[in-house]
Amino acid sequence: MPPISSIGKFLDQPLLTAKINKYVPAVFTVAGTGLLIKQVNDAPKNERIKTGLKTSIILTTTAISAINAPKIAAFLTKKEIAKSISEIKKINTQMIDNYVEKNHITDFFKTILNKAKTKILSPKEISQLNTKEHRIFLNQLIPPPENIKAKDIFKEIGWLSIYGAIPVAGGISGGIIADKLTEKNWKNKIPNKINEGLYQYLANIFLCNIGAGAALGILEKCNIKSKSARCIGMITGIILTGVIGGSTIANFIGKKLINPKEKSSRTPELLDLGLHTDDIATVSLLSGLKWIEPSLPLLYSISGYRAGIGYRNNKNNSHHEKQTHFLRSKC
Repeated sequence: MPPISSIGKFLDQPLLTAKINKYVPAVFTVAGTGLLIKQVNDAPKNERIKTGLKTSIILTTTAISAINAPKIAAFLTKKEIAKSISEIKKINTQMIDNYVEKNHITDFFKTILNKAKTKILSPKEISQLNTKEHRIFLNQLIPPPENIKAKDIFKEIGWLSIYGAIPVAGGISGGIIADKLTEKNWKNKIPNKINEGLYQYLANIFLCNIGAGAALGILEKCNIKSKSARCIGMITGIILTGVIGGSTIANFIGKKLINPKEKSSRTPELLDLGLHTDDIATVSLLSGLKWIEPSLPLLYSISGYRAGIGYRNNKNNSHHEKQTHFLRSKC
């Protein structure tokens, strides 16, 4: 069995991350189709056409927003956009050709290197290539995770926070459009969507990112480099700012500014806690594990969808319960 380090190196391959990114739209299509079928089947017969239309619109706007969020967030924060598969193959080919030309490489290693030009290496092949002779080049070909420096922390946090806001905004927009096309009192439903979007963004995305970033900044100032210590510190920051403080702040803003008539509060539930899976992705990204990045559109889209249907667990609303039953079963 290949060592753990080789498995980590396998996951770090830029070509692997690019290929996962390529299949994100297909995953959205399959998951969205499954959810749409579920919602239509659960709706009363006389409501199925309307339910299908509303769900389709919300899913489509959320998915499009989530898929395009990385590029939009990168543009706004001037972050380098992830390279395409063709670009990575070209870079790999040039690097390997130069390395082979300048060094004496055995046929055995040439075979592995030639494969690495355009294909993903297996953990076993990486382990074979990870010798004293080739280790430096292997780290150039597949860069190891690097701890983010203090000066870059909040730029990364800014990128993640904009990234998470886009699917939520897309979900809210889709929900309003869907209601306008199918409901007479569609304007009355807007506050719920904005309140839920605010709750999802503050409690499940933004404040969690701030907590992780603040903790990382403190650790950096204390010159703590241990990955385990940094992970524990970031998770602690997430719990203090997002899980505990996020819902309180979101409810306060919602009651004071968006819908003063609402007396009850949105309380955390099982799916909300499950959504903090994206915080593990955040911690991993801030720890340098870039292969986690392709999962973010899928994770953030759940928040976008819930905002789009205006889910509020303080309302005794069977429609909301049906709309979230499928997502709860997946948690």
